[in-house]
Amino acid sequence: MSQFRIGLGYDLHRTIEGRPLVLANITIPHTKGLAGHSDADVVLHALIDALTGAAGLPDVGELFPNTDPKYKGINSAELLKATMVEFAQTGYRIVNTDIIVLAQQPKLAPHKAAMKKRLAELLGVSIEQINIKGKTGESVDAVGEERAIACHCVVLLEKP
Repeated sequence: MSQFRIGLGYDLHRTIEGRPLVLANITIPHTKGLAGHSDADVVLHALIDALTGAAGLPDVGELFPNTDPKYKGINSAELLKATMVEFAQTGYRIVNTDIIVLAQQPKLAPHKAAMKKRLAELLGVSIEQINIKGKTGESVDAVGEERAIACHCVVLLEKP
C-alpha cells in the first residue's frame, strides 16, 4: 500500500528595478525583478516549501536563512538542488506539482514551457508531472499594482 503526502508552499517578493526577474530558474524579460536575499525566485522558494512540508523536512527559511551571508545573491536552483539531496533520503517520490504564479506583469504564457522544462530537470521528473498557471491580481493589492509577485505551489508525494 502506498503512502501519499501533500505539501503546500507560498512565497511573495516585492518588485524592484535594477534586478533581473527570475521565475522557475528562468530569466524573464521585464522591467523589474524581485527583492530578496537570494535571487528571490518565488517559484523555487514556494516549491521548496511544498516539497519539504510534504516530506516533513525543515522549511526554506530554516534550511537557508536569509541571515546567512553565504546565501546572499545565491541562485535558488542551488537551494533546490540541496533540498533534493535531503528529499532523496525520505523514500518519497514526486507524483506531481501544481504551481500558480501571481503577477500582473509580465505575462507568463510565452515562458511556461521553458519554466516547466527547467523544473522537470531540477526535480528529476517528467514535464507531464509539472503544471504552471499564471494569474494576475486584477489590478488589486500588491500583485495587481505590480508591487509584488507571489507563488502558490502544491506537491503530491508517494512512498511506494
